[in-house]
Amino acid sequence: MKTFKRLTAVAVGLAAAAALAVSAPTTHAEEPVRAQQTVRPMEDLGRGVAAVRNGSSVFVSWRLLGLDPAGIGFNLYRSANGGAWTKLNAAVLTGGTNYTDTAANLAQSNAYRVAPVVGGTEQAPSTAFTLTANHADEPAVRIPLRAGGPVKFTWTGDLNGDGEYDYVVDRQTSPQSIEAYTGTGQFLWSVNLGPNSTNQDNIEPGSATVDVGHWDGVTVQDFNSDGFAEVALKFADGVVFGDGQTWTHADDNRQWIGILDGRTGALRNYAAVPQTYLADGPMAMQFGVGYLDGTRPYLVASMKNRIGSGDFNMMIAAWTWSGQNLTQQWVWHRGATDAPDGHNIRIVDVDGNGTDEVAHIGFVLNGNGTLRYSLAGQGIIHGDRFHIADLDPANPGLEGYGVQQVNPSGLREYYYDAATGQIIWKHVLSGTADVGRGMAGDVDPRHPGMEVWSFDGLYNAASNQLTEPNTSLRPWPQLGLWWDGDLTMELLNDGKLEEWDPLNPTPTNSLPRIETVTNYGAVKAAQGGPVLVGDLLGDWREEAVYTNAAYDQLIVFTTDKPTTTRLYTLAHNPEYRNCMTTKGYMQSHHTDYFLGAGMTAPPAPPITY
Repeated sequence: MKTFKRLTAVAVGLAAAAALAVSAPTTHAEEPVRAQQTVRPMEDLGRGVAAVRNGSSVFVSWRLLGLDPAGIGFNLYRSANGGAWTKLNAAVLTGGTNYTDTAANLAQSNAYRVAPVVGGTEQAPSTAFTLTANHADEPAVRIPLRAGGPVKFTWTGDLNGDGEYDYVVDRQTSPQSIEAYTGTGQFLWSVNLGPNSTNQDNIEPGSATVDVGHWDGVTVQDFNSDGFAEVALKFADGVVFGDGQTWTHADDNRQWIGILDGRTGALRNYAAVPQTYLADGPMAMQFGVGYLDGTRPYLVASMKNRIGSGDFNMMIAAWTWSGQNLTQQWVWHRGATDAPDGHNIRIVDVDGNGTDEVAHIGFVLNGNGTLRYSLAGQGIIHGDRFHIADLDPANPGLEGYGVQQVNPSGLREYYYDAATGQIIWKHVLSGTADVGRGMAGDVDPRHPGMEVWSFDGLYNAASNQLTEPNTSLRPWPQLGLWWDGDLTMELLNDGKLEEWDPLNPTPTNSLPRIETVTNYGAVKAAQGGPVLVGDLLGDWREEAVYTNAAYDQLIVFTTDKPTTTRLYTLAHNPEYRNCMTTKGYMQSHHTDYFLGAGMTAPPAPPITY
């Protein structure tokens, strides 16, 4: 039992009754709770305590959970060299869930844990995090790995049921493999993907190949809500699972979807990939997870293979795992439908009714696999990047933003209503171009809502106002994450963590550097980025995960910046947690509420543990 983070019965009752889980430090009125038709089971997370050295002090942060009662506070304790626990705070901590310990003796080991306080009563403490003696001064937690080849992607989930995140990594060798580790680096298992993973072409990969180009074929989720995450894997002939069992089949092009036990890597059950396009070879796949009926997680696979040297077949399918049976719920074939795809998928509740939809850059499927809308009739074709979020908090619902790849009409980027597909604005220039990159996030607090930008300038999404036309000043459209103490988004590009400063518009001042990951021995992975981004540890700010050059460490970069903002962990937000299960061309994660300057407090998420 995870008694270290259980609340009393009284506290649980308060949590269920609370209209708001948290409050953000703004002067705005609180946003009313949006009606939801369903409640989805999500991970029963612990407090995720993390401690990093920052100069002569220690920065400690921990999670506020999605269903924590309003008004919950915390006491923070330190144990030096395994000694007695000493409370560090004089009064119960009710602000941001972080603390700077300036009195620790850094020459000795220091362990930290928090205890929730509800209604004046202290609850059971969390598990502890230990910062070793004479620890390096770095905003990072290092997780040991076995020696192995390069890593392109890492996935996360609670494999062993202790309430904290564990990790599954790929190894880009020939043949490929995947490996599982606990959050402290204990090796759990490996799977050899076999001879059908040696073809690592990024357009037409082998039947068991994972993580080439924008394809993945792996994800992690607790699909049957038993407290232990499973690993979903596409596989084919010759794959050797974590328990030593080998899958054999005479046709190397045949593929299956497997559910692996997160603790052992053994194959629990499997389902055949639809053979509609088998004559054209194996399918390359992108995986993701969403609650397509609002009550249970579905595995979604977006699949393509090439017809000769020309066009592509495409289908999308969804499965559920009961704990015993992996059942295909539906399959959608694009066929002759004009439905433009891109390089990643998003699975999000676009209309706020409690059930998720599957989105590509130019179309959306309903949770039952039927086409909700296509943007093709409004001039949209294939493109690289797109975002769905509450880009304009003054407009009800979610909005989308996407960029185009050589659109013959000259259309470069567009902004639309995510529920209906209605285009709100477009940018059309003479000639065609591969826009390539597109980002969305609140980086300019002078304008309400989020900004969107590509290589054509930075715009306020809601007003379509060009706020920074100078391409040498505006931020690079790569990847955003929340890191420092304010509510605007920071930027991660080519290993550089920066924050755009719109008040200092000069090339030397507009993007002040916060951190450079290579200064700490990290190596950049696909497209110069991390292997994983997510709210993995500590408070609501995000972590970016890299490996070292020897590929025997995960380096989990985590903030060392204090904040007074109190938000429940982003991993308990439905849209954000779905984002953590997808890869493709790695994109920023978003919440289903507006997270940015001037935000109102988000309502409690419609979840249960």
